[in-house]
Amino acid sequence: MHVTIVHIHVKMAHLEEFIAATQENHLASIKEPENLRFDVLQLPEELARFVLYEAYETANGAAAHKLTPHYLKWRDTVTDWMAEPRQGITYLGLLPSKENQ
Repeated sequence: MHVTIVHIHVKMAHLEEFIAATQENHLASIKEPENLRFDVLQLPEELARFVLYEAYETANGAAAHKLTPHYLKWRDTVTDWMAEPRQGITYLGLLPSKENQ
């Protein structure tokens, strides 16, 4: 499993717009063939901070996500709303595995 955790800090003036655009991206992303999870998390103590947890079966699936129209639209829409550049960190997902499900 290929996992990317994306840390995002949004300008407060664009908070609701960011959530709406991210929901649209989420709904399309979970329909991708290799998508296992696409969670959107918000920090309760600091509402302008988010984490996206994106899990794909393979690195190729994650790479294909970045070529989809919904991802490209999201990226282009939210970039100027960021208080700082987003940071994505890639992990190898060990558990759960297909063998123990």
